[in-house]
Amino acid sequence: MGKGKVEQMTEELVNPIVQQQNFELVDIEFKKEGPHKYLKIYIDKPGGITLDDCQKVSEQLSEKLDETDPIQENYFLEVSSPGLDRPLKRDSDFVKFKGENVEVKLYEAIEGKKVLEGELVGLEDNNIKLNIENVGLVEIPKEKVAITKLAIKL
Repeated sequence: MGKGKVEQMTEELVNPIVQQQNFELVDIEFKKEGPHKYLKIYIDKPGGITLDDCQKVSEQLSEKLDETDPIQENYFLEVSSPGLDRPLKRDSDFVKFKGENVEVKLYEAIEGKKVLEGELVGLEDNNIKLNIENVGLVEIPKEKVAITKLAIKL
């Protein structure tokens, strides 16, 4: 089963669990790291996610995965918070985090830069709008973006 298929099937299984707890499903990744495969589920809630929250979702999802047994290969299941530099994936993320500083990594450089940082203005017509200091408003086509994530200010 391909990566996208595993992630889609997992989303169908985990969504009811996450919604029942009033958590937000942030992301799902099925990827190989070293010799092992990992199914990673990222969840969040206002005020942040706890270890108990992750364990609860992990146990319930694990049960569902055992019942349906959709993934033939061996893998490790991980449920965690998205972290401070959480990725923005869904269109709703671009609404939720409007006004926040974000980092946008591009597949190919625009005007010599592969990483742009600025205030998120929003997502419009599949273009990410950023207000970049000393530059102004910039629109980046979403298909040119490898990842958009919250920028950590120390």
